[in-house]
Amino acid sequence: MSEWDHEFDLVIVGSGAGGMAAALTAQDSGLSVVVVEKGGKYGGSTGISGGGIWIPNNPTLRARGHDDSRESIRRYLDLLTEGRVPAARLDAFVDNGPAAMTLLGRSRWMRFFWVKGYADYHPELEGGRPRGRSIEALPFDTRKLGDDEKHQRPNGMKGPLGLWITAKDYHDLAMVKRTWRGRWASVIAAWRVSSNVVRRRHMATGGRALVARLRMALKDAGVPLWLKTPMADLVTGDDGAVTGIVARRDGGTVRIRGRYGVLLATGGFDHNPELRAKHLPEGAKADFGMGARENTGDGILAGERLGAALDLMDDAWWMPSVRHPAGATIPLVSERCIPPSIIVSSEGRRFTNESSPYVNFVHDQLAGGHVPAWFVMDAKARGRYPFAQILPGAPIPKEFYEKGVAFEAATIGELAGKIGVPADALAGSVERFNRFAEAGKDEDFGRGDSAYDRYYGDPTLKNPNLDVIDRAPFHAFRIEVGDLGTKGGLVCDEHSRVLRPDESVIEGLYATGNTSASVMGNEYAGPGATIGPSIVFGYIAARHAAARARSSGHAVR
Repeated sequence: MSEWDHEFDLVIVGSGAGGMAAALTAQDSGLSVVVVEKGGKYGGSTGISGGGIWIPNNPTLRARGHDDSRESIRRYLDLLTEGRVPAARLDAFVDNGPAAMTLLGRSRWMRFFWVKGYADYHPELEGGRPRGRSIEALPFDTRKLGDDEKHQRPNGMKGPLGLWITAKDYHDLAMVKRTWRGRWASVIAAWRVSSNVVRRRHMATGGRALVARLRMALKDAGVPLWLKTPMADLVTGDDGAVTGIVARRDGGTVRIRGRYGVLLATGGFDHNPELRAKHLPEGAKADFGMGARENTGDGILAGERLGAALDLMDDAWWMPSVRHPAGATIPLVSERCIPPSIIVSSEGRRFTNESSPYVNFVHDQLAGGHVPAWFVMDAKARGRYPFAQILPGAPIPKEFYEKGVAFEAATIGELAGKIGVPADALAGSVERFNRFAEAGKDEDFGRGDSAYDRYYGDPTLKNPNLDVIDRAPFHAFRIEVGDLGTKGGLVCDEHSRVLRPDESVIEGLYATGNTSASVMGNEYAGPGATIGPSIVFGYIAARHAAARARSSGHAVR
């Protein structure tokens, strides 16, 4: 045996929600554990996400009287995944989710709220919930992190002058020009800005709040977190079992033993151009990913070198997006619900329900080869609703026009010429849509029929997602295929153990999050159906490692 520089019971690679939740579980189970992070900031893609957590029957939901039957949850997931995911994996997620969140809740820092009304993404399916199952971490003052505050991954969601908003706040603020609730939300926002100036708080919400709370819990538990420690490879014994990792740290190479396992929580391959070119479909090979820049498939590649099976490598957590002239990718979540707007192909025709869940929208976009697509709206839309981080009524920055991201014209025909689509087709699409808007029913794609569609719609209209496109000037924005991370990865069993193609287990190797093939298959159950399973399967992995330790005679709880 080679000598080890460091030894722990469990080594966790990656500091997103899945990795940190697993570390807390391991520590609670009596294991010694370390979290190693490739980057100089902790939090992974969780830290730059909206921070939603989709775990049915968790304690926060049950405290609000939202107690699902197991049968309804499983029915929903069965219909959603259509046999693409082994039943044992779905069972493990459903059965362990509440316990995982109960364990996290033992920390004084881990506090959550229900985002009531943010529907499951397919509430019309049996077992789906129109009021939603998503929870978020309560806002958090990151000054409490002390020296660790400067090592937390920043995100682009920070508001001006310290303004902080939750998912619910954004839902209301998007209607600031349309509803009294939206106006009241703007008053609250103004109060928060002034309050922060006086109190000098550093308030975080969403994914940053979740990561900060997890970091505080890790500190209380005494779990070490090593930054700038990228994994170079996995170490195996003579029997092929994983026994640790090789990593780079402080300018040298270190061997870190994991007596009872290694958990890979390194994210997907979002920013690996070779893997994108090899696995993702045409139209999605360009990198418009919004996950952490360190997500280059390290864990997936390391597992593959050991003979691990891969699945879902051609899919991602897709997100229709606008490329900001400065280079950032801007996700379009609420924007696709703007009533006086449509999204068309290069032929000038609608091809799907614009307000549908973002993964489904892009699946349809890719299936039809509609890359790029064009978001067409009128002056009412620009005056009433935010779009791509541009406030309602605010002028579109000139850089958007200069970079070919945005176009403006006095007529639909002129706009068609500028974006290179047939004028008669675009005019026909607008006229047909306007008839649907006047009637309040989209006869082509059912836009506005689902509770999910309506969540970000305009409640002052007959159909919250439909309004006539008739007021000049008219605008068009180029829509790219973006993603929140890739969905494919290492095939795992119900214990989070990595499997070979013959379904044999690579002993000692676990995976969670986007390093593993998603338990959601090609679908997306609801807000937080990335982070939720990552937490649950991290918990499951740590519990299984603890069971391995007990079977070897190691004294653990």
